[in-house]
Amino acid sequence: MTKPAKTNALRALDAAGIPYGVRTFDPEGDVCGTDDPALRERMFKTLVTRGDRLGPLVFVIPVDQELDMKKCALAAGDKRVEMIHLKELLPLTGYVHGGCSPVGMKKKFPTVFDETALLYDAIFVSAGQRGMQMEVEPRALMEFVDASAADVIK
Repeated sequence: MTKPAKTNALRALDAAGIPYGVRTFDPEGDVCGTDDPALRERMFKTLVTRGDRLGPLVFVIPVDQELDMKKCALAAGDKRVEMIHLKELLPLTGYVHGGCSPVGMKKKFPTVFDETALLYDAIFVSAGQRGMQMEVEPRALMEFVDASAADVIK
C-alpha cells in the first residue's frame, strides 16, 4: 500500500507541529467516502464566499449542511455574503472544487467554523486534494488558521 503524498495543507500542519491523521477515499464516489454516521458527522467542508465589503471569506461547515448567508454575514461582520463562482476558486485559493482546505490557501482569508466543530475531539477537513482528508483537533486547527466559531448553518 502506498503512502499518500503530502499536500501543502499537511506540510503546513507539520511545520506548525499540529498532529493529524490522513484518510483517503475515492473522490468519484460519495462526497466524503463513508456511510458511517458516526464518522460522517465529524466531516466538514470548506466553502469560499465573498462579502460585499470584506472580500473573500472562508466557512467550514458539516458536509451535510448548508450555509445560512445572513448568519455568515453577521458572523463575518459584513453586510452581505454570497458564494464565489466556481471558476474563481482555484485562482483565489490554489485549491480545486472538492479539495479545498482551510489550511494553505494562497492568501489568508477571514475564516469561520460552524460552532458544531467544537463538539468533537477531532474533525475531518479536506487535506487540499480531492479524496484526501485530514483528521485534526478543531481548536488547534482554528487557532492555526486564526478562525472564529459561530452558528452559520441553516
